Parts: sequence; structure tokens; C-alpha cells
Amino acid sequence: MRLKLALSAAVASLLFAAPVLAEEPANTGNKEHKHKNKDERMLRKLERMERRLNRAVERGSLTREQADTFLAEARQLRDEAQAQLQAGGGQLTEQQKQQLRERKQALHEKVRAAMKPPQPQGT
Repeated sequence: MRLKLALSAAVASLLFAAPVLAEEPANTGNKEHKHKNKDERMLRKLERMERRLNRAVERGSLTREQADTFLAEARQLRDEAQAQLQAGGGQLTEQQKQQLRERKQALHEKVRAAMKPPQPQGT
């Protein structure tokens, strides 16, 4: 009887513990994992920029030629960032990050300037 009771208690505790044991371990502040996500976030931002450029053409805010020029630059920037990530084992150096940020910001400013409607000339 005691054996059955002990066995039942052991099985019950395993049933309750199974979901906990199956869970992924909590992120304990692994900096390498966080940096990798931040570096990959830059790639996702460039991909979103490409989608926004295509939508701007559909809305008529940009011509196809303008968008193609900006898209080529965004793709080149994304490809270079991907190559640097792969060469660096999934991480970018601070210098690489800063350079990519500056180039992305310059591209963003060019796009904004192209989408801005011309200012009327005062007479």
C-alpha cells in the first residue's frame, strides 16, 4: 500500500513538473544573444525601408526611377551588413555599427528629401 502511494506521488509530481522541465531556459542576460539580435535588427530595418519605398511608388510619392535608385542603395547596404555579420561570427564591431548607422541615416534623409513636395516659390 505504501509503495503504491509513494509511486502515485512520484508519478503525480512528474506530471506537474513535466511542463516546467520542457520550458526553454530563461535568458539570463546573455549579452552575446542580445547583441546578435540588435545587429540583425538593422537588417530588418533596411528590409522595412525597402517595403516603404515600394509603397511610396504605389502612392505616387516617388517615381519608380527614384525608388529603384534608393532600393539599390538600401540593398547594397543590407548586403554589406549581412556580409559583415557573417564574417564577424554574427556580431558587428562598434565601428561597423556606426558606419552602417551613418549610411542608413544618409539614405533615409535622401529619401525624405525626394518625397518632400516642392516648396512654392514666393513672388
